[in-house]
Amino acid sequence: MGADKGSSMQFQDFLPLMARKLGVEGLIQELCKGFQLLMEPSTGKITFQSLKRNASRLGLGELRDDELLEMMREGDLDGDGALDQMEFCILMVRLSPELMEEEAHRVFDFEH
Repeated sequence: MGADKGSSMQFQDFLPLMARKLGVEGLIQELCKGFQLLMEPSTGKITFQSLKRNASRLGLGELRDDELLEMMREGDLDGDGALDQMEFCILMVRLSPELMEEEAHRVFDFEH
């Protein structure tokens, strides 16, 4: 497994663990803290430059520029070239398929 896959797998394992440990509100608070670490203070958004500069803080330091750019493109819902806090939180959840599966099972079990 290459370094980029290893970083991705580590994150995918980490977010569901955080969700189980912290609950939904705690997870949202931690995602907000992560956003604050990565954002460009002058714009209040995550730019490619601020993501690249701070990626190692989230264990993403092994990712190449093209992989970081792809993350930015995937998360940039309004097309402004940067990630606001909501876009960042949505992206972090989307990057963790296991978390989405667990939540779907929880909802399904609750309804039946």
